[in-house]
Amino acid sequence: MDFLHQTLLVLTEAAILMFEFVGVIVLVVAGVRGIYDYVRGNTRTRLNLSKGMAMALEFKLGGEILRTVIVHDFQEILIIGGIIVLRASLAFMIYWSIKNEAD
Repeated sequence: MDFLHQTLLVLTEAAILMFEFVGVIVLVVAGVRGIYDYVRGNTRTRLNLSKGMAMALEFKLGGEILRTVIVHDFQEILIIGGIIVLRASLAFMIYWSIKNEAD
């Protein structure tokens, strides 16, 4: 049983790192693309940057949800829950911005 627990812990931590890493990469790529679009005078700069930020937040949110699998006490659950609420709120605001920008 201890082997299964350790295996789950290692796999979960690896998946969290992967999600977090992909989220950072997506954000950096979206930011660089946003700078490039801004310099070139692209009218869709804000929309493209918002879409990239939303995608990055989705990956980061996935990592936080996975993190709930390995929590040890109620204090950690509260902290992770707060982070999830904040990131979900940010994602909602970005999607709202995308919707308004696309119209």
